[in-house]
Amino acid sequence: MTGLVRLVEDDEDLRAAQVQTLRMAGLQVQDFGLAADALRGVTRDFPGVVLSDVRMPGMDGMQLFQHLHAIDPDLPVILLTGHGDVPMAVAALKAGAYDFLTKPVARDVLLAALNRALSARALVLENRELRQASHDASDSFPELAGGSEVMDHLRAALDRVAQAGGNALLTGPDGAGRLIVARAIHRQGPRRARAFVHLACDALDEARFDADLLGGDAMGPRGTRQAGQLERAQRGVLFLDRVDALSPAMQARLSAIVEAGEFWPAGAAAPRPMDVQLLASTQADLSQRVAEGRFDARLFYRLSGTVLPVPSLAERREDIPALYRHFLLAACARLDRPAPAMTGAVKARLSGHGWPGNLPELRGFAESQAIGVTPFDAPEGGDAPGLPDLVAAYEAELIRDALRLAGGNATAAMARLRLPRKTFYDKLARHGIRPTNFRR
Repeated sequence: MTGLVRLVEDDEDLRAAQVQTLRMAGLQVQDFGLAADALRGVTRDFPGVVLSDVRMPGMDGMQLFQHLHAIDPDLPVILLTGHGDVPMAVAALKAGAYDFLTKPVARDVLLAALNRALSARALVLENRELRQASHDASDSFPELAGGSEVMDHLRAALDRVAQAGGNALLTGPDGAGRLIVARAIHRQGPRRARAFVHLACDALDEARFDADLLGGDAMGPRGTRQAGQLERAQRGVLFLDRVDALSPAMQARLSAIVEAGEFWPAGAAAPRPMDVQLLASTQADLSQRVAEGRFDARLFYRLSGTVLPVPSLAERREDIPALYRHFLLAACARLDRPAPAMTGAVKARLSGHGWPGNLPELRGFAESQAIGVTPFDAPEGGDAPGLPDLVAAYEAELIRDALRLAGGNATAAMARLRLPRKTFYDKLARHGIRPTNFRR
């Protein structure tokens, strides 16, 4: 058990004994002889619980509770009372105190109550953090967040492409977030005020390719003309999703249009200049397909001025817990349900599973947790992680949790985990964890 307890007790001998008991149980303790002193520094973000005697000189435990309750109604306050204070403690419970214990209190009873209170506090703070993160990310792309090295590189490259306005090819497996990266480039670039047009290349019909892409000037039955995708994307961004699905004829036609820098809608008297940033995506190795003659070389080189590899979840494992929490909170908000606690089984799943379905699979898992279903599925092709893999994954997640709580301070994380320095750094190297990624 780990956690922070702010202990308030005016009897010095009793306070010293309580401090020793709590620290031997692995808790961090801040002890005070006066309630007024204990109140200082407590904010809505206080990361622990308060354990206070009731009968004290000056400000008593009830008054302390009332002040703390005004700061944060969700802050757990446990009151220690004598037998004559039970009616007062019952009144405090009705007013919102977390619990009360009568003196003398057994060690296991005290620690069990503190454990419950600390778990409740951790869940409250996590839900608040997730709600804030969800609110802050409402107009951005939380799927691209994370402290992994590959995401640092991707975000930096994404920003350069957005500002330069050049064409780019987004590579990576399905579900990794290629469409999200394309939208982020549009949002962050100078073309953000213009359209983002998503063209699913695997859904295009060769017979209607020109009509869909170029449109026409002829009036339709309702007196309107059909604008093609290129015209809709003028001065904006055209995203060619799954460009590898284009037939050879469509590849050649698109290559000719891009090379000319202009396009002719059907029935138009003159060509229209093409002012479009082209982004394309593929999960195939297009350079290999070019070498094999299965993809138009001219189109490949025009689209791949910059190549942005979008990593799979397996390549950014340290980001998975934060992504899971984002998806979980979004699902709980939609379903109007409280977010469930992060159990050891869920942590092991997040760290030990391969996530071949990438972001959609992780989102589905989070949504199943939100509704109380635990789909720990059967082995994937016989390659499910064994017990040593799950234990290692759980160990890595515990280390990440300690670093998060310590704000990336390795010394504080070592103390929280009670690990020697060499052992701690050996484990960091083994799991590929960087403390700097957790610094606030």
